[in-house]
Amino acid sequence: MAIATQGASIAHAANATQAEQSVDSQFEAIYTSEWNWRTNQYSVDENSDTKAAPSSLPDVSLEVQASRLKRWESVLKQLDALNVEALSAENKVNYEVYRYQIETKITDQKFRMYEKPLEGDTAFWSNLTYLARETFHTEQDYVNYIKWLNDMPRYFDQQISNMKLGLARGYTLPKISLVGREASVKSVVEASGEDNIYFQPFTKLPSKISPERQKALIAEGKAAIKKSIIPTHEKLLEFLVEDYIPNAQPSIAAYDLPDGKAYYEAEIKKYTTLDLTADEIHNIGLSEVKKIRERMAKVMADVDFKGSLQEFLTFLRTDPQFYVDTPQALLDRAAWTTKEFDAVAGDYFGHLPRARFAIIPVPDDIAPFYTAGRGGPGVYLVNTYNLPSRPLYSLPALTLHESAPGHAFQMPLSLENDDIPEFRRQSYISAYGEGWALYTEKLGEEMGIYHTPYELFGMLSYQMWRAARLVVDTGIHSKDWTREQAQQFMKDNTALSVHEITTEVDRYIAWPGQALSYYLGEMKMEEVRAKAEKALGNKFDIRNFHDTVLQLGSVPLSVLEQRIDRFIEEGGPSPYPN
Repeated sequence: MAIATQGASIAHAANATQAEQSVDSQFEAIYTSEWNWRTNQYSVDENSDTKAAPSSLPDVSLEVQASRLKRWESVLKQLDALNVEALSAENKVNYEVYRYQIETKITDQKFRMYEKPLEGDTAFWSNLTYLARETFHTEQDYVNYIKWLNDMPRYFDQQISNMKLGLARGYTLPKISLVGREASVKSVVEASGEDNIYFQPFTKLPSKISPERQKALIAEGKAAIKKSIIPTHEKLLEFLVEDYIPNAQPSIAAYDLPDGKAYYEAEIKKYTTLDLTADEIHNIGLSEVKKIRERMAKVMADVDFKGSLQEFLTFLRTDPQFYVDTPQALLDRAAWTTKEFDAVAGDYFGHLPRARFAIIPVPDDIAPFYTAGRGGPGVYLVNTYNLPSRPLYSLPALTLHESAPGHAFQMPLSLENDDIPEFRRQSYISAYGEGWALYTEKLGEEMGIYHTPYELFGMLSYQMWRAARLVVDTGIHSKDWTREQAQQFMKDNTALSVHEITTEVDRYIAWPGQALSYYLGEMKMEEVRAKAEKALGNKFDIRNFHDTVLQLGSVPLSVLEQRIDRFIEEGGPSPYPN
């Protein structure tokens, strides 16, 4: 009897293992098929990990938009049909991340976000210039690139058609956010031949391509610019100036867009991955602003400043000691901070990315309305436009956020992680990515990156900036705040320059919900770290904690929380084998 029972138990275990493998295989087949299809649906942008030049631009027609919705709804039904409890522990995590991605895609399609293919400081046309700045390595890359250039008229026509549909129903960027946005289009129109941004790859042809073939490729590139690029941008420029911008949405509030309240609630969920209302987020912001002001007051006392916070902010915005006179000087200071991090990186991270990044200025055509900096795989962009608005006391925090250990560190680690599926390596969830980057700003205090009280205040001002976003974004989009009211709140609470406050507020107006991801994501990072430190005591190793967070790739905050709970249960080990 005992032998029979033992045999039945073994058989039951074997059947359970087979069932688990079967569900795992079903799930993996679902996401592999969809991901392979999805990667062909989008164009290159600043975050693309481009290994070879594409030969065409995506199809963004209405028919394709309908097919995307149908495909993702079908995938969601397949996910609903799976026995999630039968998935392996690893695939349960994959399932949660993947389901979030699919649900977000469906929501975007249902709100017809393709009718508004531009956001705070990006647009479908300016995103394309990132490919022109790539370094191509083969003759085929150049052949593909020329085909890609000649596909631009079809692609722009489809985007303009979609924008016209959005315009007809009042679904556009607010008119105020479109002021000057035609400049990046105009810069392409006015640059012919070798002066055009899209000619740039032909200035660095590989020597292994014969001189005769190089000459032919250059001629084909110039022809594509003349025949396809400039006329296409002329058509877009006319549409923007004559039709789109003059007739754009007069209101700055997401609530005033079609089905605006539901739209804003969906954007909150997408960018924060949390179930919070606009009112709850607004109140969290007010509370955090109050806490940070208390720390700011302490720094003011440390430097023996006798005036009010407003007087201190005016001093920071206007005193020449905090500003440089040349773009190169700003780039040099940014580079210095990155090397300071390198000196302590091993004390805070056990596993470092193989990839490196360049520090380059933001391109002139987008710099006037671009953020102070932006980072990603291979690059840290520093905005050298309007130097009196680029204070040195904020530069260390900005650099940690955008370069290492922020975006240009975290994103390559994700791309290099072969232990997670492609859909996790290649995707970006704002609450995690921006939360991590903001967390690293505060980590700079522990790492000894801030050398003066003013640099510490710069970090606090950046923390305040993101906390104030919780108030301002929800104020604009759900509480009838005016643009001036939002700007004043930022002026009253941050050390940002007036220029930067203007561009930032306009970005929040144009990109509902995105600004909420930073501080709420950081709060979750700090919460799980504090939990791990308390639970593990002397066993807590900051390197193991950071490696565990970064090994995840980009995930909803609930997945981060679950992973750190497991990290605690396991005793806080390194996620990497010795």
